[in-house]
Amino acid sequence: MAGKKLHINIKELAERDELFTSGHRLCVGCGAGIMVRQVLLAAAKYPLVVTNATGCLEVASSIFPYSSWKTSWFHSAFENSAATISGIETAYNSLKKQGKIKQDIRFISFSGDGSSYDIGFQSLSGAVERGHRFLAICYNNEAYMNTGSQRSSATPKGAYTKTSPVGLGLPGKLQERKDLTACLVAHGIKYAAQAIVGNWPDLVRKVQIALEINGPTFINVYTPCRLGWGFEPEKIFEIAQLTLDTCFWPIYEVIDGQYTINYIPQKKQPIEKLLETQTRFKHLLDLKNKRFTKELQNQVDFKWQKLLKLAGRN
Repeated sequence: MAGKKLHINIKELAERDELFTSGHRLCVGCGAGIMVRQVLLAAAKYPLVVTNATGCLEVASSIFPYSSWKTSWFHSAFENSAATISGIETAYNSLKKQGKIKQDIRFISFSGDGSSYDIGFQSLSGAVERGHRFLAICYNNEAYMNTGSQRSSATPKGAYTKTSPVGLGLPGKLQERKDLTACLVAHGIKYAAQAIVGNWPDLVRKVQIALEINGPTFINVYTPCRLGWGFEPEKIFEIAQLTLDTCFWPIYEVIDGQYTINYIPQKKQPIEKLLETQTRFKHLLDLKNKRFTKELQNQVDFKWQKLLKLAGRN
């Protein structure tokens, strides 16, 4: 199944009902709104139940008495979106067994990196271990953006946030970011993938594959945040492409333990090309911080080579 080919028909997608409507309060140029719209378009052929952890996406799309969600939607706390969706999925299975529900419903959980990587990791891990059928989506903007850009375990080494400041001898966050996708693969999950805002055919295809699998699935979507990262709204897709070309965020999928890389740059770009696009990294371009930039480049190179090896590409 690895690298399964699906025909992505953009005309068919465009004709589907929009399940995430305009008029929400997400920032101009926010990757989360782009991501969720594409995910729900890919999933729109099914009846859906969605849970949404507290965060930017939930706050900006459900300001009472309005909602941008045109599907069954449940707001959960920061820490329990996966537990919530697993409870709903269990109730559905019981009702279907009793003959009270006939529909073939799919279940999706949306959580930011603060929830998925940190506060709600135990909930996600438990739901995956129990084998519930749902798709967990992490919209990964690499910090707690909803509360003003505090560091999470998804924040890259060297990045500035309000709780990983830059100062004398401090290059921003001192620790490397957690590899949550690898954590989910280690659970023995049937399908895990990384995707990025800006490559919609890849994201849509991965959602379609994930929803066909009878069991837990996970997609970690790299979701640029214009406020927390510091870039102009119109630069979002340029930054996404540079992220791929520097191998800072590789897109790949793991099906039953088999790795497939979905994008390999023709010419791998140095990490400085990406750093200079965002104010959260601008201090790393200073000559006095050259060693930190070199450490970041070495880390990216090491992980890229490891991924190539896992996928049998070197």
